[in-house]
Amino acid sequence: MEYYLAFDVGGTTIKYGLVDTKLKIIEKNKVDTLHNTDGHILKMLKRISHEMIKKYRIIGIGVSTAGIVGKDGSIKYAGPTIPKYQGTKIKEELEKETNLPVNVVNDVDAALLGEKLAGAARKCTSVYCVALGTGIGGAYFEDNHLFHGFHGTGNSLGYTLYDIKSKTNYEQRASTISLEKSIKPLGIDVITLFENAKAGDKDANIIINDWALSVAQGLSNILLLLDPEILIIGGAVSKQGEYLKNILQKQLGLLLPANLCKTKLATAELGNDAQLYGGLYSILK
Repeated sequence: MEYYLAFDVGGTTIKYGLVDTKLKIIEKNKVDTLHNTDGHILKMLKRISHEMIKKYRIIGIGVSTAGIVGKDGSIKYAGPTIPKYQGTKIKEELEKETNLPVNVVNDVDAALLGEKLAGAARKCTSVYCVALGTGIGGAYFEDNHLFHGFHGTGNSLGYTLYDIKSKTNYEQRASTISLEKSIKPLGIDVITLFENAKAGDKDANIIINDWALSVAQGLSNILLLLDPEILIIGGAVSKQGEYLKNILQKQLGLLLPANLCKTKLATAELGNDAQLYGGLYSILK
């Protein structure tokens, strides 16, 4: 049997999985990034690749990663989440190490591509994906390719909607972590908040609707500017499925001209596996 090796590099962990030619993930694991001390991330990608190559017939490697990825598969920009990561030549180093084709893609782009390959956007040609988490990321697929902008920094969605008075941007007001911080005094987490709202708790419903309105403000701009066929909500909160989608749809109705936007709203189907699939998209295609 032939297999693909897929990585998903985040701030704290490197998830990896073995994907067969029928797009089934047959093995998954994860290791710590150790805050990329002494280039730990690249070292682990190489070590795990060698271990898997010894056990299986690997025919390609896909890497989804935090940060802005250059056309050469290196990390063009990395924020403070992963220290000393910028400039890491992932594609070049892994190809040299394994003699296999390697594809490297930003994690939000990978989430979109994963959903296009095997999830909510399988039959769609125009897709926007919004990842709600510690921050907010955006990815846009149109005319059979990802759109990154002229300088490669397009879809920096989290930095939009900056408010001079509060000195906050979109992700600081609408990310899942911002919701989590707002309910910390209540002694509950986001999952419990949604459970309480579904059970009819009025206060929980008010908190979620206020947060959803903040999220919808960013989504409304995407719909008006780009008019994608489908807009997918990703991140852990997407597990709320139809419940979350219906709340966002209601809040969008407060912000958009009636009957103008026809974009379908959906939540991600693949969860954390989307990035593993998405890293392999170009190799599989």
